[in-house]
Amino acid sequence: MLKIKRVPTVVSNYQKDEVTVEAAGRVGGCGKNCLKSCCIQEAKLPLYAFKRVDKKDLPLLECKEQPVAFLDSIILGEWEDRMQRGLFRYDVTACETKVIPGEYGFIAQLNKGRHLKKRPTEFRVDKVLQPFDENKFNFTKVGQEEILLQFEASNDREVQFFPNAPIDVENSPSFVAINVSPIEYGHVLLIPRIFEHLPQRIDHDSLLLALHMAAEAGNPYFRLGYNSLGAFATINHLHFQAYYLAVPFPIEKAPIKKIAKLNGGVKISKLLNYPVKGLVFEGGDTLEDLSNTVSDACICLQQNNIPYNVLISDCGRQIFFLPQCYAEKQALGEVSAELLDTQVNPAVWEISGHMVLKRKKDFDEASEANAWRLLAEVSLSEERFQEVNALIFQAIAAGQLDVKSQCPEEVDAVSSSPHPSMVAGSQECLVLQ
Repeated sequence: MLKIKRVPTVVSNYQKDEVTVEAAGRVGGCGKNCLKSCCIQEAKLPLYAFKRVDKKDLPLLECKEQPVAFLDSIILGEWEDRMQRGLFRYDVTACETKVIPGEYGFIAQLNKGRHLKKRPTEFRVDKVLQPFDENKFNFTKVGQEEILLQFEASNDREVQFFPNAPIDVENSPSFVAINVSPIEYGHVLLIPRIFEHLPQRIDHDSLLLALHMAAEAGNPYFRLGYNSLGAFATINHLHFQAYYLAVPFPIEKAPIKKIAKLNGGVKISKLLNYPVKGLVFEGGDTLEDLSNTVSDACICLQQNNIPYNVLISDCGRQIFFLPQCYAEKQALGEVSAELLDTQVNPAVWEISGHMVLKRKKDFDEASEANAWRLLAEVSLSEERFQEVNALIFQAIAAGQLDVKSQCPEEVDAVSSSPHPSMVAGSQECLVLQ
């Protein structure tokens, strides 16, 4: 049984749709102390300005457990404060959690509160790209109490922290907020450029911001995840999730096989012996090299209406990229009744091996075989996975003029085309055509 700190928690008044007359009189504005113009004037929040990481800084970055990390201490201190103030829908520290015996060490959690009290999905699940709808729930409607800090790049290349900084609405800051339906201790949301009302879609800037957060935390137990629409994102407002889990995710222990190395130092591998097929991106001469490569892959899938999940691991050094089709199979009636009865929506955390279960029966009977059976339904078929990879490699190749083969035979020929395409070779390598 995993040991986590237990703190009493009550349901938050700020999560209710109704606002009492007493509360309205206390906070002013609309009464919800929200992030809209009615309440945001003169508001201040902590500001963490992170140091931009360039090429010469990368060798100095280490991802290891540290006694005290500045960003860690701020996030967890602020998160603990919100827990004491009762801003969560349920007490996640009271959830039973265990590591399932087996080769991979899948983690099972019994979390009835997330099932019963989580905000329902308000949009279609068959469209990865959908316009932002201000009338539906979005993060500008949350109370200011839920925001832990502003997270921005420092102007002078040094980390800075301001406990009470004005909110520059015109420049649309990025916020770190609590997840009011948490999966684990310290579960937060990174909301890039919140006032731009961006829908749930990754772009180059937003993924780079997420990698900076992972690098700045510098904690191997802190991972960020992303769910696209159609891959069990429940809110169509751009956000990443993150939390601390002091054991390896099973996906992090899965073997991988290199299939390409790009000219910016980014290595691409494929997952082996894991129930969900996926790619793994690592390295890069700069964070931008890694971020741009993965962003190109994300944008490609978004444009082709292919749902996907992303796990950012190893302090931003390793990214798991996972196209999936579970919702599509559900719609087509291709998922067994037994799996549907579990009511588990396999998003990034479940795919990574942290199984959030809704029923006591499923928790008691949790096994590696059961976890594997569910996740196998998430995965694309081998044929479809190769088709999707071809799209991804073409998108990446548009910005790559030099690709180093990982085949036994080196491929030296480079196409004269200004935008050569990469395709999967018969020996699990990438070649330029």
